[in-house]
Amino acid sequence: MTAHPPTQQGFAALAAIVLVVVMAALGAFMLVFSNAMQLNAASDVQGSRAYWVARAGIGWAAAQLKAAPGQCPQGAPHTVDGFSLVVDCRAYRYTDGARVVQVFDLTATARWGNRVGGQYVERSISAALEQ
Repeated sequence: MTAHPPTQQGFAALAAIVLVVVMAALGAFMLVFSNAMQLNAASDVQGSRAYWVARAGIGWAAAQLKAAPGQCPQGAPHTVDGFSLVVDCRAYRYTDGARVVQVFDLTATARWGNRVGGQYVERSISAALEQ
């Protein structure tokens, strides 16, 4: 009987284990990355919605100024489609020759979410209207 030199037994099993570990790590990375991308996209959508809610607040304030000239719009904070909307108004007067001009600085702020430990979106729009 002749003795055979020792062969590399079990190398394929070791390579398969390493390959499975690498593929699992890659899969976990892709899962975390796709989750982050989805949260980012959802935040972008909520940011866009907050912008339009704030813009609607400016439109509301402009309509209130048209309905009651010379008076800042009054009203409690509003809730629009889950967003908290606060409209702030400050009035200033100045004289332009013989004419007294009143300027209204409007700021509408829309907020959604939880500032502490959660998703939070805030958009603010300002406008100046003259009467």
